Amino acid sequence: MSDFNRWNTTAPGYTGTTVAVDAGLRAYMVRVYNYMAAAVALTGVVAWFTFQAAVTTDASGAIVGLTSFGQTIFSGPAMIVLVLATLGLVFFISFRIQNLQYTTALTLFMLYAGLLGVMTSSIFLAYTGASITRVFFISAASFGALSLYGYTTQRDLSPMGSFLLMGLFGIIIASLVNIFLKSSGLDWVISVIGVGVFAGLTAYDTQRIKEMYSSTDDAGTLGRKAVMGALSLYLDFINLFMMLLRLVGDRR
Repeated sequence: MSDFNRWNTTAPGYTGTTVAVDAGLRAYMVRVYNYMAAAVALTGVVAWFTFQAAVTTDASGAIVGLTSFGQTIFSGPAMIVLVLATLGLVFFISFRIQNLQYTTALTLFMLYAGLLGVMTSSIFLAYTGASITRVFFISAASFGALSLYGYTTQRDLSPMGSFLLMGLFGIIIASLVNIFLKSSGLDWVISVIGVGVFAGLTAYDTQRIKEMYSSTDDAGTLGRKAVMGALSLYLDFINLFMMLLRLVGDRR
């Protein structure tokens, strides 16, 4: 563990400055994870309430149809608008982060998480609630282990970053192609590769976010870094969850 001796204040060369840097790094990483967890929770709550408002059920709880809201929100035009809105928002945050107050960036991040909750609410139509819950906890456990590895490892993970990004672009292109092909085999391959890519990105991004920390940053800069770090890990987690759900989720 790279942090084993961090609190050994009797170690040679250990100074009060080192203690301050360690405490600052821990506070910064906790902030990143808190923002990320809040966004995941918001996405889940919005997705669930959107689903509840979009469907009609019988006495046994089985889905028997869509409400007028559901017909609107799950229609092609509405989904296209949601996709474009979420993409536009995440690119805006990423490219304008240096010019935003961190509170504004955090608000936009939470707005993005809420919109993504509306967009992903359709998973409740396709998969059983029990399997969604099961896959969520599998994803959370996997994410936690991978992020811990990225935080504690002494190995430099930056060389694999370019390969992971190439894999990510490959997944995007293959997914767009499969919209027209509708191949279940290709969908399975995309999901398998996607799990590997987002698992790797979780560890890589955690290490990158950790290395972004500087004890000389002011409060605004640290806040913006925390928001961008949380956004990266949020996207890793959501995509890891969706890929695993496609692989092992039980369809209705």
